[in-house]
Amino acid sequence: MRKPRSPVIGERPCLLRITNTRGVKLKAKGSSSCGGWLFLSLAAATAACRAQELEPRSYSPNPTGVQFLALAYSRSTGGVLLDPSVPLTDVEARMNAGVVGYGHTFGLFGRSAIASLALPYVWGDVSGAIGEEQREVSRSGLADVRVRLGMNLIGGPALSAPEFARRQPKPTLGVSLTAVAPSGQYDPQKLINIGSNRWSLKPELGLSYPYGHWYFEGYAGVWLFTENEEFFGGSPRKQDSITSLQAHVVYTFRPQLWLAFDANYYRGGATTTNGVRDADLQSNTRVGLTVSLPAGTKQSVKLSWSNGVATRLGSDFSTLGVTWQYTWFD
Repeated sequence: MRKPRSPVIGERPCLLRITNTRGVKLKAKGSSSCGGWLFLSLAAATAACRAQELEPRSYSPNPTGVQFLALAYSRSTGGVLLDPSVPLTDVEARMNAGVVGYGHTFGLFGRSAIASLALPYVWGDVSGAIGEEQREVSRSGLADVRVRLGMNLIGGPALSAPEFARRQPKPTLGVSLTAVAPSGQYDPQKLINIGSNRWSLKPELGLSYPYGHWYFEGYAGVWLFTENEEFFGGSPRKQDSITSLQAHVVYTFRPQLWLAFDANYYRGGATTTNGVRDADLQSNTRVGLTVSLPAGTKQSVKLSWSNGVATRLGSDFSTLGVTWQYTWFD
């Protein structure tokens, strides 16, 4: 019988909010103008971080009454591609995230459903140069809480564990809603923050098609953002929606032992700060690999890797992650 995978570690550790301040008057006490501009102009550094997620088997059915606890660590490193008009070079970021997640499967209107909660802690640093002057900033603290509710609309009835073990895999169509609350560390007097000081919502549809040991999956979703009314210096900041598409090809060797090839494309996320439109539209593609390994009857370990393939603007990161999951039944 297949154990449930963790849906709560989809968000990569690209959580430091480095944002454009075009249209905002700045006073950098005790710093040079070059040093101030280094961290004032990284418009595209993290605008599409959540859209970078690559999470296979998010819509695979599970039996009802399953609970799981997940602990995850991931590290992202790489460069940041900026608007050519921004006079910055050699912008690099090194970011880490530890996440504690909990999930529970249940029946909802006769369909298989799952609810999960993720509590992340993030630490990292960003560096860059203007001319020969090098600058660096570090941050650490609690990031925004993430909650997800998903259910199968077609092909995923609510089944007990014995019923689920006897079922024949069928194509499934699922829907989910992810909400990210503004609970992370945030200071409007700082340009770089871990929290976002706004709500983010992502409705998504996911299709999973089994063929023997293979699963072919496709997801389509959109990130929606509320306004940050206390951006740096007290200026309002808005962000356009980000369309996110994912595709996964999964081969299952046996329960809890599977390998997936992952790819995504995301576009959008341009920002408006203090009424001034920023040149930070995202249009990027990533690929990755994910492997799940059993570690006894109730435990599993998931290893993941992803890398940017085509990055127009934004973070061009390589990410490594490991997730331990403990599963039990009601």
